[in-house]
Amino acid sequence: MIFDLNDELLDSIIAAMENQKTKFWVSAEKNSLVEANDSVISDEDLYYALPEWDSASGFTLRKDFVNLIYAPGVRDELQRVLHSGRGVFRNFKNVLKQYPEFDRKWHLYKTRKMRTCVSDWYNELRELWGLEKLDQEPEETDDLVRNDFVFTAYDPARDKEMIVYELKNSMVFFDDELSEPVSDAVTALWIYLFEYGNSDSVVGFICRSQTGEFVGFISAAPCPLNSVQTVSLTSFFVLENYRGLGIGKELFFMCLSTVQRQGFKWVFITEMFMPDTMLPLLQRTGFKECKSGFVMNLTEKKDLL
Repeated sequence: MIFDLNDELLDSIIAAMENQKTKFWVSAEKNSLVEANDSVISDEDLYYALPEWDSASGFTLRKDFVNLIYAPGVRDELQRVLHSGRGVFRNFKNVLKQYPEFDRKWHLYKTRKMRTCVSDWYNELRELWGLEKLDQEPEETDDLVRNDFVFTAYDPARDKEMIVYELKNSMVFFDDELSEPVSDAVTALWIYLFEYGNSDSVVGFICRSQTGEFVGFISAAPCPLNSVQTVSLTSFFVLENYRGLGIGKELFFMCLSTVQRQGFKWVFITEMFMPDTMLPLLQRTGFKECKSGFVMNLTEKKDLL
């Protein structure tokens, strides 16, 4: 007997898969779940067994999610939990409660993966029934960044002092093994580059949490100072505990689209501004590697507008 995998049934199946204490079947006749017992046996006709899902599946899902996190502090805490051997799921949940942005990202990730698992299972049944497979539902766009963070244009008169403070104190650029004099030198260089150009020509954007906490920043300025064709990235960083949420990508495209609208043709990024995790984004966006950095012709990228 055929049943319809509607949204209500799909959500019920996902909840039942995570319930490791009670077993459920899909009742094709009722198009809903029923609790398994001696009188209700899976026969792949009236009653169907749910997709296979156990604690090992849940552990793998969590491990894969942690591998996608670039924020070292959050990633390290979650990895310690995964390797602790006891109370893994409970402690994983407790750690994420301390980082609401990552907690929400985890629930989105888990829901998408489990929906895909159920959809694959249902399509296998449809093949057995002689029906065409259904197209996988496209993943929902993750609006976490725009919903949970606030992006504002950089105002030199209002924001410059605050950005310099963050550059001096966030220590986002340094290896822990660097000596203090070297760290001081790198900090001074970043501040010098940030202050490059006159205030009126700087394009920048600040990201803050909904509570007003500073999260990240990007800026660009004409290079050389009188250029009307080329801009250079003069600052770009996201605080450690907020990396891996797509904030850097959002700041990046906001800045690029703005300088493009202003009529600039070329954008140049030095290697020191670009972490390795952003290299795939540069390649997809159309940047080409050159000596000491990356360059892109903005006139060839109409889709940034």
